[in-house]
Amino acid sequence: MSEILNSDTAPEPVGAYPHARKVGNLLFLSGVGPRVKGQKEIPGVTLNGDGTIKDYDIEAQCHSVFKNVNAILKDSGSSWDNLVDVTVFLTNMKDDFKKYNALYKEYFKDNQPCRTTIEINCLPTPIAIELKCIATI
Repeated sequence: MSEILNSDTAPEPVGAYPHARKVGNLLFLSGVGPRVKGQKEIPGVTLNGDGTIKDYDIEAQCHSVFKNVNAILKDSGSSWDNLVDVTVFLTNMKDDFKKYNALYKEYFKDNQPCRTTIEINCLPTPIAIELKCIATI
């Protein structure tokens, strides 16, 4: 049996998917980006008139993504310390990995889940980072 879970504090999904799904004692999070609930602007992102990215701040996006993951975990009955696997999608590994990795070390200094970091050419919205997580409940 599985249960679909949605957070009241995290930004709404941008597609037809839940924030998370509970299966047994595992919690699977859908991809989580840096958007803020109820806001159109994305932290650390400046857009051109055509909606493409003009400039972005990977550090601001990382802080926002980690905050959103934490909100979904809490609202789903889990916690940051229960994360066991994190897949990170970056759109610019060469420029962003060093800053992202330094922040990741700060946020995950006490809990070190398994991690995979992948560079992709774009995400569904104009963001530079997205996390896909698995946690225990």
